[in-house]
Amino acid sequence: MKKYQIIVLAKQVPDTRNVGKDAMKADGTVNRSILPAIFNPEDLHALEQALRIKDNYPETTITLLTMGPVRASEILREGLYRGADAGILLTDRAFAGSDTLATSYALSCAIHKMKKFDIIICGRQAIDGDTAQVGPQVAEKLGIPQITYAEEIVSLTKDKIQVKRRLEHGIEVVEASFPILITVNSSAPHCRPRHAKRLMRYKHTSTMSEHQDNSEDYLSTSDGNANHVIEEWGVNDIECDHEQLGLGGSPTKVKKVNNIVFQAKETLKLTDNNEEINVLMKELITSHIIG
Repeated sequence: MKKYQIIVLAKQVPDTRNVGKDAMKADGTVNRSILPAIFNPEDLHALEQALRIKDNYPETTITLLTMGPVRASEILREGLYRGADAGILLTDRAFAGSDTLATSYALSCAIHKMKKFDIIICGRQAIDGDTAQVGPQVAEKLGIPQITYAEEIVSLTKDKIQVKRRLEHGIEVVEASFPILITVNSSAPHCRPRHAKRLMRYKHTSTMSEHQDNSEDYLSTSDGNANHVIEEWGVNDIECDHEQLGLGGSPTKVKKVNNIVFQAKETLKLTDNNEEINVLMKELITSHIIG
């Protein structure tokens, strides 16, 4: 029976759908203590595509890879609850301040360490940046083909994959060979919910840092079963050029951030009077809301 080795790239992000007046600090950075941290929505769509492949080819293995602080292991557990087989947390202070270029470099180095894979799947973009750059940059650094804006994986054979893409003016079906990186649109099917048995199995799964923070004995907590431990890699665990990591390896510089929160201050009721409508249109155009 055919089987595939799949890597799903995921990111823990602040929930920017609930931004309020305190979402930004005075220095222009995101106030992460105010916004709840969630599994990036399009990365969940990507996980669902991987799980659908596993449904059809049960010998397939799915490994989640994320880069972030120790608490980012929360989304790795979420992936395990839903059907993933393993999780790897790439975490180190040396990664702090990474832009998309430094992030994609670190992720590509981690994937090189993993060695064998057929498919890499990730969301099109993260809701805290909206750049849609990391996935394509990882593919370029690995020297593999990529398919972006994927909505559905149509079929797989021993050497080929067919993918339906959702574009601005329609859809297209494209074909590529393995290994391949695929970025998934928000129009793709939503991820399935947690599985109760997997939740019970993996609810105590932790990284080494989490075990240490909890003052727990690492070996006894893992029960000697590698499936109950999330791997944790630092900068010294991957072969990389330290100068290309973190803030120093990030050419993107933010010059200014404005904290703008829209508030409804007043309402305007209109009748079917043409003059009132004309006045409203002039106000909207003057304020650059339209036009």
